[in-house]
Amino acid sequence: MAEDIRQDKKANFSALTEHNNNGVTKISGLASNKTGASKKLVIKNFKDRPKLADNYTEDTWLKLRDAVGAIQNSTSIKYNLEELYQAVENLCSYKVSPTLYKQLRQVCEDHVQAQIHQFREYPLHCSLDSLSFLKRMNRCWQDHCRQTIMIRSIFLFLDRTYVLQNSLLPSIWDTGLELFRNHIVSDGAVQKRTVDGILEQIERERNGETVDRSLLRSLLGMLSDLQVIGQYSFEERFLMETDRLYAAEGQRLMQERDVPEYLHHVAHRLEEENDRVISYLDQSTQKPLISNVEKQLLGEHMTAILQKGIYQQYDVFEAFYKKDLAKRLLVGKSASVDAEKSMLSKLKHECGAAFTSKLEGMFKDMELSKDVMIQFKQYTQNQSEPSQLELTVNILTMGYWPSYTPMEVHLPPEMVKLQEVFKLFYLGKHSGRKLQWQPTLGHAVLKTEFKEGKKELQVSLFQTLVLLMFNEGEEFSVEEIKSATGIEEGELRRTLQSLACGKARVLNKSPRGKDIEDGDRFNFNNDFRHKLFRIKINQIQMKETVGLTPVSVKETVGLTPLSL
Repeated sequence: MAEDIRQDKKANFSALTEHNNNGVTKISGLASNKTGASKKLVIKNFKDRPKLADNYTEDTWLKLRDAVGAIQNSTSIKYNLEELYQAVENLCSYKVSPTLYKQLRQVCEDHVQAQIHQFREYPLHCSLDSLSFLKRMNRCWQDHCRQTIMIRSIFLFLDRTYVLQNSLLPSIWDTGLELFRNHIVSDGAVQKRTVDGILEQIERERNGETVDRSLLRSLLGMLSDLQVIGQYSFEERFLMETDRLYAAEGQRLMQERDVPEYLHHVAHRLEEENDRVISYLDQSTQKPLISNVEKQLLGEHMTAILQKGIYQQYDVFEAFYKKDLAKRLLVGKSASVDAEKSMLSKLKHECGAAFTSKLEGMFKDMELSKDVMIQFKQYTQNQSEPSQLELTVNILTMGYWPSYTPMEVHLPPEMVKLQEVFKLFYLGKHSGRKLQWQPTLGHAVLKTEFKEGKKELQVSLFQTLVLLMFNEGEEFSVEEIKSATGIEEGELRRTLQSLACGKARVLNKSPRGKDIEDGDRFNFNNDFRHKLFRIKINQIQMKETVGLTPVSVKETVGLTPLSL
């Protein structure tokens, strides 16, 4: 029974093929259903596409050409943009795309070619200075970009079908860039005047004048987008002019200024050049630019700087270099220990072994401290009551390191207890030595919970002492915080400023303001939000003055807590 049902559901077809007088094929057939009735099926071709009117292509192109001309001349377009878009789609549907693309390119090329005259005739306009020339060039470039975008929006169907399917053809936008590059910017005289004008503006700025940075950014972006190369390409000439300027400046200032003042000037120049990269130069220019400045202002005068500074670079240089090196070593911010030691080797060669002996002692202290901490961790593991805090200590030999002003602060009982454990451990191994804690160098990582969730704050020891107070109360005044922590007033104000007035405001200050005043009150900012889990809150530094700090040489050891 099941087999019979399946046979009934099948349709039997007989097909006939006929050819009519017009050559159109028809396929007809007979189908029978299970009731026995027959139905004739006929399959026919689609009707032929209607032919275009004889003058449709030409008339439509004239309409499109008028619209392109209106865009190029900044006049109103007579036709609706949707109507123009549809006209392009119709032409493309009737295989007119190759002709349409060539016609559009030719119209755009004719317009761009006409623009070159205003720049080639530049010498006849005596009143047109280099800045006016740059503004005219920028206006022409901005107009061209705007026009190309509008033209492409009308011919978008052509761009996304015919052009996209032909890999050898540039897009409408790329065609616009190519035409502007070939007919305007690649012209030798125009390119030279453009680059000369940009270099002149940069030189004016280097000499202290105010220039239009947005104009320079636009023009340099143009040169980058157009990938202009050749005899007058910008970057090559820019670096050559940079070499020339700073070579002359270095020679002159080395004669006029003492070494600290000269080095301050060099730092200022490097800061200026980095700012130019951010503001309007291409990012790829930064490395060769900074390299050239350093070479002309430092590299070419290194021997003279050392010789000239020998009577002033050595105690002054040692004090500054030692301070910066100490900061890098103690906070773990050195880019490379090998690079630091390489620099030390060069200083030893230039200044002698006596000059670098203390700096070498700093590296030795850091290596010995690592060994001490391994032993200390083993020691604490054997204690009956191990601390929940993790302490890392660097042992600094006085005389090697910069001098730090001793400061007594009120540490929490847990910290004091851990300090005593370390003191007992260390003096048990090195009798006769004296330990002195330096709280100004201490750092800690605090686990904190906000409404947003848990965070870790990487802070200084002073910031730590302030924040831990809010475990005991909700709000404190400046005077109350000073009394509880024992932090010196200037340090305390800078610490509170970093916590309540900086980028990461984990404390709220009342009343609001950038400065810390007597009577200000602080509470914990439970609504604090930040995208990072671990947040570093920088301590605001006291302004430094140029001078020497006497370093006492004693047979004692300085102790620095770095992380808790």
